[in-house]
Amino acid sequence: MRYCRLRDLREDHDMAQKEVAAKLGINQRVYSNYEIGRREVPVHILVQLADLYGTSTDYLLGRTDSATPYPPSKNQHLLCIPYERGK
Repeated sequence: MRYCRLRDLREDHDMAQKEVAAKLGINQRVYSNYEIGRREVPVHILVQLADLYGTSTDYLLGRTDSATPYPPSKNQHLLCIPYERGK
């Protein structure tokens, strides 16, 4: 899957791949592979990117053309799934 909006949003925010990768805590090459669709973007990274750019994950995935983020959930504690890196 190619994530066309990742590059567009990064460039709109005048950021280099290396800067975005650093904010995500990943290697620049890994981030580059996300942008060109060589690797699938993990859900936790999609959420971080949506927060970084002030948009929704649906917008990043091309499921909507509205860049406006959704209002925060009142039940966010129910949506949290622990993530352990390396598992």
